[in-house]
Amino acid sequence: MSQTPTHALPSYLNADDLGPWGNYLQQVDRVTPYLGTLSRWVETLKRPKRALIVDVPIELDNGTIAHFEGYRVQHNVSRGPGKGGVRFHQDVTLSEVMALAAWMSVKNAAVNLPYGGAKGGIRVDPRNLSQSELERMTRRYTSEIGVIVGPSKDIPAPDVGTNAQTMAWMMDTYSMNEGATATGVVTGKPIALGGSLGRVEATGRGVFVVACEAARDLNIDVSKSRVVVQGFGNVGGTAARLFHEAGAKVIAAQDHTGTVHNAEGLDVHKLLSHVSQHGGVGGFSGGQAFDKDEFWTLETEFLIPAALESQITAQNAAKVRAKVVVEGANGPTTPEADDILAEHGVYVVPDVLANAGGVTVSYFEWVQDFSSFFWSEEEINQRLERIMREAYGAVSQVSKEHKVTLRTAAFIVACTRILQARQVRGLYP
Repeated sequence: MSQTPTHALPSYLNADDLGPWGNYLQQVDRVTPYLGTLSRWVETLKRPKRALIVDVPIELDNGTIAHFEGYRVQHNVSRGPGKGGVRFHQDVTLSEVMALAAWMSVKNAAVNLPYGGAKGGIRVDPRNLSQSELERMTRRYTSEIGVIVGPSKDIPAPDVGTNAQTMAWMMDTYSMNEGATATGVVTGKPIALGGSLGRVEATGRGVFVVACEAARDLNIDVSKSRVVVQGFGNVGGTAARLFHEAGAKVIAAQDHTGTVHNAEGLDVHKLLSHVSQHGGVGGFSGGQAFDKDEFWTLETEFLIPAALESQITAQNAAKVRAKVVVEGANGPTTPEADDILAEHGVYVVPDVLANAGGVTVSYFEWVQDFSSFFWSEEEINQRLERIMREAYGAVSQVSKEHKVTLRTAAFIVACTRILQARQVRGLYP
């Protein structure tokens, strides 16, 4: 007589401290009632298909041997090969990488890209390594995860602490091991190696596009709006520049080096130059230093968290005085904070929709590599903006139909697509 098994957590997780993965599981639980008959398959979403932990030993410049722990997680590949970044950061954990891989599954499905979700990382502070040490670590990591990645299996990309050079090393290492150049194994590569025009600014541009769509829904005039940005790298910096060029005032910016504020609007172009020269917004002369916790209390039309996860929490969510939060980072708002923001009437455009511009142009890069035919930057930006607008429209429609938040609506759209693919594929063997 068969019995339905209890739905236990994977044994390699600490049930008392699930970290970011616990936030993701809460989001799945919230969407389950809207999945209808597909809820039969919902446990698929709560377990990564594959989680690889690797040792990454390298010889440091001083001749000693150092070991780093690396991860590559493929959450779901029902709709296509895994897709997701690789981050080098001192706080990387398996729970974090699992959650980021799962959010990639949702993100790719929300914008209807033919990908599943994956993510990778190494627990390391890359600032403590020389360029040659970084190269050796990247190449060893690539060799270790080479058994599960590939142009039609799992395609890494840059994330926190990695860049186009990292992707060049990864592509070269994979290609050497395969005995043939495989440009499509990673995206976010230098243009000289099959990278795509428009990729660097893609995530920030996508944030700006969906922010404008949200503004249209809420009757906000972007050209007269105020903007507050956390994180001033590729994502936050690009979004801030596009807002600035549209006439908005970027009144505050925050990153790991400090917080600057100017009620009359920061000169975004000068701030970007300052960040390029000094590594952060701290010390920028065009604004006043500002308390890092009071940053969240600034009255503004748009708040763009574009740094790391879990920045808006139960402790500070009630202080947020933005009309719209557009999540440039992955998982910047905890589920508890989400509820508080909703209670206070803050309109949240979730990460799985708002920051999907990067993976969308990564998809364009992958397609261009396969065909060896490359598009102009104007074509890429036009295609990106169309996909982002259509994705926002579909999610917004579901939000209105079910009277749920945009995040829940995005999960309804994405999880439905993932589980439909899982259902029609069936189980093998």
